[in-house]
Order: sequence, then structure tokens, then C-alpha cells
Amino acid sequence: MELEQNQRSWEGYVNWRNKPALRGRHGGMLAASFVLVVEILENLAFLANASNLVLYLRQYMHMSPSKSANNVTNFMGTAFLLALLGGFLSDAFFTTYHIYLISAVIEFLGLIVLTAQARVPSLKPPACDAATPCNEVSGGKAAMLFAGLYLVALGVGGVKGSLPSHGAEQFDDNTPSGRRQRSTFFNYFVFCLSCGALIAVTFVVWVEDNKGWEWGFGISTIAIFVSIPVFLAGSTTYRSKIPSGSPLTTILKVLVAASLNSCFNSRNSSSAVVNMTSSPSNPHSGSRKQQAGKEASNTTNKEPEALTNTLKFLNKAADQNNNNPIYSSIECTVEQVEDVKIVLKVLPIFACTIMLNCCLAQLSTFSVEQAATMDTKLGSLKVPPASLPIFPVLFIMVLAPIYDHIITPFARRVTKTEMGITHLQRIGIGLVLSIVAMAVAAVVEVKRKRVAIETHTNNNNSLLGHDATKPLPITFLWIAFQYLFLGSADLFTLAGLLEFFFTEAPSSMRSLATSLSWASLAVGYYLSSAIVSIVNSVTGNTSHRPWLSGANLNHYHLERFYWLMCVLSALNFLHYLFWAIRYKYRGTGTTNNN
Repeated sequence: MELEQNQRSWEGYVNWRNKPALRGRHGGMLAASFVLVVEILENLAFLANASNLVLYLRQYMHMSPSKSANNVTNFMGTAFLLALLGGFLSDAFFTTYHIYLISAVIEFLGLIVLTAQARVPSLKPPACDAATPCNEVSGGKAAMLFAGLYLVALGVGGVKGSLPSHGAEQFDDNTPSGRRQRSTFFNYFVFCLSCGALIAVTFVVWVEDNKGWEWGFGISTIAIFVSIPVFLAGSTTYRSKIPSGSPLTTILKVLVAASLNSCFNSRNSSSAVVNMTSSPSNPHSGSRKQQAGKEASNTTNKEPEALTNTLKFLNKAADQNNNNPIYSSIECTVEQVEDVKIVLKVLPIFACTIMLNCCLAQLSTFSVEQAATMDTKLGSLKVPPASLPIFPVLFIMVLAPIYDHIITPFARRVTKTEMGITHLQRIGIGLVLSIVAMAVAAVVEVKRKRVAIETHTNNNNSLLGHDATKPLPITFLWIAFQYLFLGSADLFTLAGLLEFFFTEAPSSMRSLATSLSWASLAVGYYLSSAIVSIVNSVTGNTSHRPWLSGANLNHYHLERFYWLMCVLSALNFLHYLFWAIRYKYRGTGTTNNN
């Protein structure tokens, strides 16, 4: 009976009651579908405020434009960086199931604070009028504002760090159909993320602008609250990986052991005995084998029989040819060493995606400002420039099903491989599209400025003296081209990154590794601000006017900035090729050729 129970259970996984998860009852696409619905609600709650928050801080909290922009950047960057914390806790101490619930409650509490402040006039600075000067929010009111914002950021970080991994955990790594379903899940995860964003940047933003911010915050609060029972409704179908201890401890232990053995035992390195996991001399091997989180990876990521030749320095961490008692506490197994090697090998891939996210940051800054100078009418409808993010969202929603149901099956038939397009190929396609997007953006800006010059010439006005509030006779749909390419790049890269990190990372580090996708987004936004500052500093010292300064966009050399981004993206792609070509997959169902 016990043998039959073991054959029916998912090794290393438990259900929501912390009992062994059973095959045929737990996991699969049904369980993952609850995660997809939750992602729509969660991203709606987050982006409904983030996309329009700068106006709230300026108009109701009376912050300056620059301070409002910086606070929004800090808020979004912090939220995405905190995904690393959510991923770490999911791997180390809790299941992804529990981390999501805890994080959703934290985000819900933060939104309640923001809704209450927006609803009650006494909790906000006094409204500005002729008799009352504008006073920036301060004191207890500022503390309430930032407490609400960063509770939301903490909750969002936990959700982003746990939800994608929780959905991906529902599929069987050991079967081709399970791996194909997992790939489909990641495609539709990005699709659902875009669905939430679509509702946020259209309906909720309209409510905030026309009905009041208390209604906008209220909708977000309701959305994240509804996501909790929706998530709980799938509890009986979920399987959750059992946490296997801190992955950071393993990484640190391997690095320290390799360093110490290299320093103090180098003379004996030629006769070092490799400590296999099955060796009875290792006091930690038995306990590690009892950790179910590691057992779950025994079939997907086979434990190597010997140390590999990559990153040979770390091989010294498995050297047990010493009698010094200090080494017993940091003695490492082959599996631990190889796990750390995998983590270190994916870091360059992570670094190469930061530049793409830096390009994506332009969609919410300069691209919107470009559109604001153009004709934004579609027939009798005038489109607000702040609603332009709807373009990449719509492109992703159209492309995701096409990619999953047409492009991928075609690639599988052509390449005769299970994946069709490998993770690294997919990320590479996204990086190439970002290069094209920046080139297109530069060409469109040249055209826009040419129209501006011609218009000013015909009106006998100089480019500098023209009223920038008057729209140019050129449709804002020209801007849609760069949104098309960057939206496509985001689909290829984000879904590819999520699946790449989840598939390649050791089982004990999957949530943390998957969170690197969101950390790349945060660092990309920070890098964008840094590049703009550097460009203005350098060009301000070498020319009469910095490229990106002034009140009138027509005075900017924005086309030069876009060409610079294009060149930097191209160099980044070459850097990516260097690492991608040398990368060897270790996950089942992948190939060694990138």
C-alpha cells in the first residue's frame, strides 16, 4: 500500500494541507488557470496606480514634477526588486502558495491606506487656490502616503516573486507534454499580465481622472481582494514544492569552501577526493537527500556523477582531502557545487537583458512626450498621450496566442525538436527587436522634427519660438511603430526569461532565479534615468545645449539619443551572443545548441 502511495504521489511536492500531492489530482493546466486569472487581477491592481501615480503626486500631494517622477520611479523599482525577496522566501522557508497569500494581503492593506487618504480630505494637503498656496505633503500625511505605497511595493514584490513559479510548478518536468504545457503557461502568463494592464491604463485611469482617485484606488483594492478567493478556489488542485532551505546559504558556502581550499590546500589539489552526494563520509548528504525540494529535481536536473569542467575554481569546494575540523561545516557536495555553477552561468544572461528594459522605459517617457506634440485624434476621438501604453499591451495580447499556436508548432516541425525555439534564441530575438525599435524611433523623430520645421517655416515662426502646445500636422500613429517592435521584444524576452530561469535553475532556487526577470526590469528603469543624466552632462559640456533639456521637445536632439540607444543595444546584443553561444542547457527537453 505504501509503495502504491509513493507511485501515485508527486515526489517533493505537497498539497495545500501540507500532505503529499497526488498524480492526477494535483497540478496540471487546471491548477495553472487559477494563477492566470489571479495575474490579471493582481497586475490590474498594481498598474492602475503606477501608470498614473505621477499625476496624483503632483495634483493632490503638490510635489514638483521632478520629485513626483523620482518617487514613482523609486516605487516601481522597489516593487520589482522586492520580487527577489519573494522568490527567496518561496525557496527557503515557505511555499509559493503561502508567499502569494501573505503578499496579496500586504498589498491589500497598502491599498486600503491609499484609498482612505484619497477619500478623506483631512488626510491630504489643502487644495490650492488663489488664497491658499500649494504646500507639499509632509509630516504624518507624507508618512501615511509612503507607508501605503511601500506596503503595496512589498506586496507586489512578493506576488511577482512567487506567482509565476507557483504556476510553473503545476507541470510535470519529466514528460514532453508537461514541458510544452509549461511553455504555454509562460506565454499566457505574459498575455494575462497584459490583460490586467489593458484594463488599468484605460478604464481605471479614466475613473481616476474623471471620478476621483478614491475610486481608482478603490478599484485596485477590490481587484487584489478578489484575487485572494480566486487563488484559494484552486487550492485543492495545486501542488507546491517543499522549501529546501536558503539558496543563498548554499551559494555562500560553496564560494567560501572553494576559496579556503584554494588558499590552504592547493598543494594537495591533484590528489583531492571528490565528495559524492552518496558518500557516507559526508554528514550532510543524508539530510540533503531527505529534503524533498531537492528530490523533486532528481529527475529533471540529474545530479552529475562528477564535477564538470566549467568554472573549475568552484570544484575545489568539493575537495575533502583535509583533516582540518573547520572544513566539516562547509563541506560541499558535487550537487551543491554544480547548482552554484548554474546560478553563476545565468547571471550574464540576466545582465544582458537590462539594456532591453532600459529601452522599454522610453515608452513611458519620451515616446509619450513625442505623441503629445502630434495630432492624437482618431476620427472624432482624441486619445490622451498617457494612454499610449495601450499599444504595446495590445500587441502583446495579439502576439502571445499567435506565438504559442502558430510560430512555436511551426518551429518544432522545422527544427524537429521539442522546444522549436530555445529560450536563449527567444531572448535573442527580443534583443534584436529592441535594436530595430530604437532605430525606428530615431527615424520617426527625424520625420516629426521635419514636419515641425516645415510647419514653423510656413507660419513664419522659428522652431524655438513656436507654441509647443499646438499639435503638429502628423498623426501620433507613427509612434505606434516603435511600440510595436518594443512590445514584441517584451513578449519574446520576458516570457523567455521567466521560462529560462525556471527551467535552468536548480530546484531549490527556482523562485529566486525567476525573480531575476523582474529585477532586470527594475535595473533597466534605473539605468535609463542614469543614461539620460550622463548624456545631458556630456553633451552640455561639449555643445551649446544638452541633447535632452528644455521645456520644448522640439529643441531636443531626441533622434541622436535614440541612435545612441540603438548602438548601445547592438553592442549589448553582441555581448549577449558571447554568453549565449557558450551556454549549455541542463534542463530536460532543451538542446545544447542555442
